[in-house]
Amino acid sequence: MLALCTWQIAAHGPLRTDDERLGRTIAGSPLPSPVAEFLADLGNTAVAVPVLAVALGWAAWCARRAEEPRWWLPPLAAAVAMAAVPALVVPFKALIDRPGPPGPLADETGFFPSGHAATAAVAYGAAALLLHPLLRPRLRRPLLVAVAVLNLAVAAGLVRRGYHWPLDTTASWCLSGLLLWTVLRVSRLSHNGQSSPVGQRKAASGPHKPQPPRTAPNDPG
Repeated sequence: MLALCTWQIAAHGPLRTDDERLGRTIAGSPLPSPVAEFLADLGNTAVAVPVLAVALGWAAWCARRAEEPRWWLPPLAAAVAMAAVPALVVPFKALIDRPGPPGPLADETGFFPSGHAATAAVAYGAAALLLHPLLRPRLRRPLLVAVAVLNLAVAAGLVRRGYHWPLDTTASWCLSGLLLWTVLRVSRLSHNGQSSPVGQRKAASGPHKPQPPRTAPNDPG
């Protein structure tokens, strides 16, 4: 999907034409501008990264308290994924050099893919992956749904305010999906050794079984 979007944007294909038509339609939607601006701002690093930082700290504290031997691995993977966003998005922007939609940034270029959409997807998505195993089962699915809705809202705000075309955000989701998949794989790998060495030795030894009382041998005489 990422390759298809990139090819169509770079080659000025029919998908790009449809994308720009859809972008103009969304930009003219009745969504109030202040609401759209607020939603777009949720993709700012000043908003999204602190949310991820809180999730990193909480997940690390809970895992270390549970004496997991590799408690640091999932938070580290999430932090690396967040740091990888600008390292991947900035070269993409320079390579494609897509002009912006009509609006406050119409005279600028480098809009594909969206850095705000990628920041929101990785920051909120990684936070959800870290918190997912710490929540009660009935809260896990609502958390994932809320993160998905939040990212859709960020994309809608970006397009409505004229900061990006729809495919800019779609490409960011594809790119972010690869990073989040890596975070998920690393988290599952770390949970394979969930118990601490002390706990593993206790589990291996099993519960202590009392020995039956010894009786004196019968006197043969």
